[in-house]
Amino acid sequence: MLKKVCSLILAVVLTCASAVIASADNEGLISAPSGVLMEASTGKVLYEKNAHEKRPCASITKVMTLLLVFEALDSGRLHLDDTITASEHAASMGGSDIWLEPGEEMSADDMIKATVVASANDAAVALAERVSGSEEAFVAQMNRRAAELGMRDTVFKNCNGLDEEGHITSAYDVALMSRELCRHKAVFGYTSIWLDTLRDGKTQIVNTNKLLKTYNGITGLKTGTTDDAGCCISATATRDGMSLIGVVLGADTGKQRFADAAALLDHGFANYDVKELKVPEELPKQLAVREGMEKQVGIGCEVTANAVLNKASSDEPQPEIELPDSLEAPVLEGEKVGEVVYRVGSDELRFPVTAERDVSRLSYRLVFIRLWEALLRV
Repeated sequence: MLKKVCSLILAVVLTCASAVIASADNEGLISAPSGVLMEASTGKVLYEKNAHEKRPCASITKVMTLLLVFEALDSGRLHLDDTITASEHAASMGGSDIWLEPGEEMSADDMIKATVVASANDAAVALAERVSGSEEAFVAQMNRRAAELGMRDTVFKNCNGLDEEGHITSAYDVALMSRELCRHKAVFGYTSIWLDTLRDGKTQIVNTNKLLKTYNGITGLKTGTTDDAGCCISATATRDGMSLIGVVLGADTGKQRFADAAALLDHGFANYDVKELKVPEELPKQLAVREGMEKQVGIGCEVTANAVLNKASSDEPQPEIELPDSLEAPVLEGEKVGEVVYRVGSDELRFPVTAERDVSRLSYRLVFIRLWEALLRV
């Protein structure tokens, strides 16, 4: 008995020690003052450090600019072969740019390429003016979209991220807008470019994201550096079907920024997996209907979600089916009749089970009419 007690105590001690060590490791995972690691398909946060601390983010701002540009492309308000003319305002931007001249024309495709690859401030403003008529109107749209995405820590003052009083966001909010931009798969055609040219080969551009050359599975997304923001990055990567977003804000150097982003992504790929949830095979195809013109009704459920699993745990998400023994007529097509519930750690995912057709309430008058019609056909 004593031996069993000692073994139990030792197991508890080792478990607690492992948890403390893991916690300590995670605390020192990045050296930058703020960061977030998010799994892209679910939005689940896998690591955070001062995730909601409000900070400038430099050219990471362009993630929202690009999101609105790609939404304009999807809606047909903008086309890649559209010609965009640089305004005096766009051409006046400082910092990283492609030296647009007032009145210079360039395709929307090249303007996007310049914004993504070279982090061109002038190209970003030119795109904003083309989409919304002015940078001011575009920035108002940026803030509306941020509110829709739940970015509660964010206020945009411009579309390119140049330092400006009150232009702030957080690592968590950057992850949110990065996740939304990643839904537009066409963006990766730009973020994966390492070296390219504009102006018929006269202007060479090199990607500011050095992880493209060093990190396995990297897909994007955007870097940024200013005096106020420090060195920042939103890095996206995919391995074995899992996509991660690693955000680093306020790093002291570019080297530190890339090292921290790699550490975040490594942590995610080493410790987590993504499992696609499916409709359980045990879900019945039909439910009995009481007092109905039909005795049964077909039911169905759509499970469209992933679960993020910790590799250290052997627990698989198990579905629970919550259904009544029967339904009472009338039943309407699409009516919720139950739920499939998946519990993954502290997360609970619920998916409605619905009726596949109408079943009207039993009417003896209608039964008599149908019986009479059947007799007449004999």
